[in-house]
Amino acid sequence: MDRDRPSYPFNQFSDMIKDEDKQTTGANKSVLEQINSLKREDERLYNILAIDVWALAKTMDEYQPGFWAAFMKNREKALKRFLAEMMKNKPADTKRPPFLR
Repeated sequence: MDRDRPSYPFNQFSDMIKDEDKQTTGANKSVLEQINSLKREDERLYNILAIDVWALAKTMDEYQPGFWAAFMKNREKALKRFLAEMMKNKPADTKRPPFLR
């Protein structure tokens, strides 16, 4: 026991809380590190995929001129179709203002 500090139940309780906080902080830090690692891996995978698509389109454009332009037109059409479908299937939230629905 520490002689400078009287032994009150509050001090013991305070010490227990500090110990638990240290453990929780360590666990939180570990979880945050794992989340950051997953974010980096996700970004890396996204970049690899983008390079693969670009390489494929570039190669196809060399063999079939105009492929890239046609690819981008089809991509734009598909994106518009996807967004229209998402908006059509989206449930109306009457609590939100009309311009945010």
